[in-house]
Amino acid sequence: MEALLLGAGLLLGAYVLVYYNLVKAPPCGGMGNLRGRTAVVTGANSGIGKMTALELARRGARVVLACRSQERGEAAAFDLRQESGNNEVIFMALDLASLASVRAFATAFLSSEPRLDILIHNAGISSCGRTREAFNLLLRVNHIGPFLLTHLLLPCLKACAPSRVVVVASAAHCRGRLDFKRLDRPVVGWRQELRAYADTKLANVLFARELANQLEATGVTCYAAHPGPVNSELFLRHVPGWLRPLLRPLAWLVLRAPRGGAQTPLYCALQEGIEPLSGRYFANCHVEEVPPAARDDRAAHRLWEASKRLAGLGPGEDAEPDEDPQSEDSEAPSSLSTPHPEEPTVSQPYPSPQSSPDLSKMTHRIQAKVEPEIQLS
Repeated sequence: MEALLLGAGLLLGAYVLVYYNLVKAPPCGGMGNLRGRTAVVTGANSGIGKMTALELARRGARVVLACRSQERGEAAAFDLRQESGNNEVIFMALDLASLASVRAFATAFLSSEPRLDILIHNAGISSCGRTREAFNLLLRVNHIGPFLLTHLLLPCLKACAPSRVVVVASAAHCRGRLDFKRLDRPVVGWRQELRAYADTKLANVLFARELANQLEATGVTCYAAHPGPVNSELFLRHVPGWLRPLLRPLAWLVLRAPRGGAQTPLYCALQEGIEPLSGRYFANCHVEEVPPAARDDRAAHRLWEASKRLAGLGPGEDAEPDEDPQSEDSEAPSSLSTPHPEEPTVSQPYPSPQSSPDLSKMTHRIQAKVEPEIQLS
């Protein structure tokens, strides 16, 4: 009996050491008052994104939940308004698997919101599930969609500088290897999915690095943020049903709660004084070094140019986007690609304040580029 108690005590002690050194996330500090500022958080209807949006709302920000599901997005907005006491939390439809949806979201946002101070790319997928597309769905959702959204919202971010872009990445980037000849090839099978996921996380880190170079001296800074090992929907979404009851208790023991996973993205969005670290990779609320493949400036620039092509953007900064090269008029069923109206749904009306002349011109310019595109969807 004594040996059993001793063994249990050792196991408990080992777990406490692991939890406080590897699992528990440090709390985020940073700016306490965000009144008068606007934040967009993608994939904010659950998990890390919802906890991130909650903290921003508690600090007084106007928060736009950019989510694919209207039902879940509006339910999350209601929950966050109740929990934070902040009525400035709204839902707008965004499906990152659809480039037309990304453009429609940008048009609707720029026509209704006078400012954007924080853009957090949280949404992502780890598997294609049963979906079969003619393109790399993991790359589209995890990188190309966020890349295009950032491009379309950059004029607003610059007009509201100092502002920030946060890309939720992963330690999986260490296993990534970008093959530029096969970037957009369809992904089939779990082995390819594992590799493709790591590749998209490497793309996230390189995107933040190149974006920082592109935005130097503009007042817009950007960061790649690793949330740590998190017990979220993403972890169990594609696990076979029979295996989930076995993994749930293990996940509860050794993975962070979504609130803990939100701390590093919040740190990157709110912490004062980290502007000189723009383009860097953060984990556990501090900057970390990355492997050579993730700090390769030539690869980062090459990815930038390839991403512009895959997003349907021309070679110039204000070039007219091409037609969405994939899937908008496809009849193939997709669990992620759903029809979208020309204007994304907004959970509650919001009268647009007077915009500055520059922002008004910028909105009309984006609308002019987007509207022909949306007629094709």
